[in-house]
Amino acid sequence: MEFTEVVRSRRMVRRYDPDRPVARDVVQRCLANAVRSPSAGFSQGWDFLVLTTPEEREAFWAATTEPGAASDAWLDGIRAAPVLVVCLSHKDAYLDRYAAPDKGWTDRDEARWPVPYWDVDTGMASLLILLTATDEGLGSLFFGVPPERHDAVRAAFDVPASRTIVGVVSLGYAVPGPRSPSLRRHRRTGDEVAHWGRFGVAGEKA
Repeated sequence: MEFTEVVRSRRMVRRYDPDRPVARDVVQRCLANAVRSPSAGFSQGWDFLVLTTPEEREAFWAATTEPGAASDAWLDGIRAAPVLVVCLSHKDAYLDRYAAPDKGWTDRDEARWPVPYWDVDTGMASLLILLTATDEGLGSLFFGVPPERHDAVRAAFDVPASRTIVGVVSLGYAVPGPRSPSLRRHRRTGDEVAHWGRFGVAGEKA
């Protein structure tokens, strides 16, 4: 698939065929592309917890939902995904890297960072998983974990406290479902979001 077609075809998929597993080598290709993402100082402060068995996935859902809480169509659709990839950032990898002699921030002061690049870079790596999934003919979704459930996920899967859960990518074969009402919103065009030379200055018309 041509790159532009991959980008235009990518959708957030919330309904999956539970009877179509995703081959391990496809998941591995998604991860192999994820690590091609840029990272500040080549810190590569990301890890990916891959959950593929029914037991692993059920443990994830048990850790992230209220016991006994009623399900809904949104959750039921995502729970059918045969693969979950929990995307983790590692702040210390960045602080350590920039305290190295060639960088020199030996105080490891987080205030030097304009934004948390460990989370930004992990998000960019997650996008490469989403794009690779589209190229492989899969549906995918990036979704968050409620902050109050992060410790439960760490405990369920032995995730070190030094890792932050940035989000989760679900992977699987999409099944038809209702379109998200959010899609009724206007998609901003490149011309609408671009400011040339100064904020508020639109590009010249062709």
